[in-house]
Parts: sequence; C-alpha cells; structure tokens
Amino acid sequence: MTDFAPLAVPAVPDTPEACGLTPCEGGVCAAAGIRAAGVSAGFRRNPARLDLALVAADEPCVAAATFTTNRFCAAPVTVSRAHVADGRARAIVLNSGNANAATGEPGLACAERACAHVAAELGCAAEDVLVASTGVIGVQLPFAPYEAGVPAAVASLAATPAAAHDAACAVMTTDTVPKEVSVAGELPQREGAARAFHVGGFVKGSGMIQPNMATMLAVLATDAPLTPEAAHEALLAAVRVSFNKVTVDSDTSTNDSAFLLATGAAGGEKIDCSHPAYPAVAAAIRVAAVDLARKIAADGEGASKLVTVNVTGAASDADADAVARSIANSPLVKTAIFGHDANWGRVAAAAGKCGVPFDQASVDIDFMGVPVCRAGLTVPMDEEDMLRRFEAPEIAITVSLGMGEAATRVWTCDLTHDYVTINGDYRT
Repeated sequence: MTDFAPLAVPAVPDTPEACGLTPCEGGVCAAAGIRAAGVSAGFRRNPARLDLALVAADEPCVAAATFTTNRFCAAPVTVSRAHVADGRARAIVLNSGNANAATGEPGLACAERACAHVAAELGCAAEDVLVASTGVIGVQLPFAPYEAGVPAAVASLAATPAAAHDAACAVMTTDTVPKEVSVAGELPQREGAARAFHVGGFVKGSGMIQPNMATMLAVLATDAPLTPEAAHEALLAAVRVSFNKVTVDSDTSTNDSAFLLATGAAGGEKIDCSHPAYPAVAAAIRVAAVDLARKIAADGEGASKLVTVNVTGAASDADADAVARSIANSPLVKTAIFGHDANWGRVAAAAGKCGVPFDQASVDIDFMGVPVCRAGLTVPMDEEDMLRRFEAPEIAITVSLGMGEAATRVWTCDLTHDYVTINGDYRT
C-alpha cells in the first residue's frame, strides 16, 4: 500500500558466517583445556534441579571479567572482582537459587570460603577461583550445599557437550531453556600455518535484565592464547554490543557477571591486541556473546517474541542508545507487540520522551521492514498483512531520527500476562 522503501539498517558482522567462523558442538567445553560440570547440591528446594555449576581449566590460565554497575552488588561480585584483578584464574563456581546479595560480611565470607573449597579440590590457590551466584536477594547463602556439591562437581568434570550442558542448566532460575553457544575458526600466525581455535560458553538470564550488563551470568572460554590485556579488551568490546544491549524489564541485577577464560591450548604465538590473529579471536568472542544476548531476550520472562530495536540517523552513539532503550523498555510498546498491534505511535512517543533532541518531521519508522511512518506522519499499511508478520518469532522495529550517522541495536521482548505471574510468584 506504499511506495516508500524500507529503512536501511547498518550491517553488523556478528554471525559466524560473516566472521569466517563455523558453529560447532561443545558449549563452553568446545575450548580445549576446559572441563565443566553441573550437579544438584541443595541450593534449591527441588532436588531434581541442577543448581551448582563448575567450569575449570586444566591449569591456571588467562581470565577476564566484567561485572554489574549496581551499587547493591552481591558478595560474589566483590570477591570475583578482586580475584580476577591479576588477569588469571583456574575455575569458576556458580550457584542458582540464592544470590548471596545484601548479605553483609557473612555473605562475603561464604563466597571466599566457596572459592577456597573449590581450590582445595582442584589443587590451586583460592585466588584462582571465581564465584558467582543468582537467585533471591537478601537471604544468607548456606555453605552446606558447597560442602557436598563441590566434590561432586569436581568428580563430574568432563570436557564433553553433556557436561557443558549440565553447567548451563545448573545456573538457570526463571529461564525456560539453557543457553549455549560454540564456534570454531582459524588463527593466522606471523610464522607458520594458521591454527584452529574455539570459543564456547553459556549464559543464564530471563528477567531483571537491563544494562549495563544484562540477572545475567555468562561464562565464555577460548583456547586461543590471549594475553590478559587482549582477553580483557576482547571481552569488554563484546559485552558492549551484546549483553549491554539487552533489556527485558529495565532492572539491573545485583549479580551480573561475565567471565572469559583463555586456556591457550590451541597453541601458537601469544596474541596481544596488535597480533594479526586478535581480530579473529575478538570477532569470535563477539559472535558468541551476541548469540547468547539474543537468547536472553528471546527467553525474557513470559516472552513470546524476541524484539530487535534498531535506531539509525542519530546525532551520536549516546543518543541512539538512549532512544533505543526508551523504545525497548516501554511497556506500551512491549504490550502492543504482544497484542500484534502495529501501533507506531507508541514507538514515536517512547522515542520522544527520553530527552534526545530531534525533529519529529524527520523521523521514519518501520515494523519488520514495512514503512509505517515517514517524516513523522502515518503511512497507510495493510493491517491483515501486518497481523501475519506479527506471527514471526522475531519482531524488528527500525527508527531513523534523521539527525546524523550514529546507529545502535537493542534486544528486548514483548510484555505478556505471564511476566506478571512469574514475578508475582518469584519468592513463593
């Protein structure tokens, strides 16, 4: 019903194919030198649910991490931030069912003790163990489940897809599915033939998801021989365009953590940020993080749709991000999507309320590639066709502000009746 062309969306090379990578099996254990386990330790009431995950390198290796910016940060965040400061780690222990947040000195002591317990079982220093927790805030985390669970997890450690899957399942809270990824590529060498390498990982996250960091725990691992500085830069760059671009309900968790272990088991030359192989590794880490970030949004609490919000034509990156987040967090936009209602006015209102200056007469909006607004005015559309398009599992909203060249992308989900039910019943 319209002669307007769809808005152009800047291409972002974040698929395996675009980056010369191949999807592979293995999850976090796709990286050579990494073993994983998931066991039922008793952190949760249901003894059938896995609730303790352990990811361990064969030897202490390069490590990097990013953490929540929430000032009510949890005890494991404080402990892990201190332990990873030297850029090395041997293992990461994670539990679900209790966040160990707002627990004071006893919570810090419990997190430190958990690291020491894992270290004793693995034969490494306590400072080489990182810790993460997720679940209810403000309840003391009992140590007893660690006492039985850690030895069981160490005994179960394996470098298999099944072990990686168990670890991914053990960190789930309101998630409906485990979220894993693994890719393989090649590392160019200054001297000699290229070497194969892998990146794998898992993430948990379904609600209380809003950057910076998106209740999210992520573990990534690679067998590329990164330096600590290169691992930190690659992880930070990946997080900026993935986990920091996800919102489910605009709330930032107390526990958000993303970890990267780099074992170096692929061999070859050490890779710093200037090495010719660094772009390949950084791209693989970014691809893995984007894949996991999309899975978080798609599995948002009660969600039925993954929603991608693209904002183009902004005067600055900050403006693009502010507008995209305002749209992605709008309950009216999210409920309209749930109702299959192509109500672009809700998108326009969300864009206009966030304080970013733009001329409404320059704004264009598309739903799923269909122009619905041009120059701030309605474009006639085929309502029946739009209803059919809303049946798709992913809904794309694109907004051009007509103010510049900056662009961004944020992932969210629709807002359904089930979101209220899940969060109303969360502690019960």
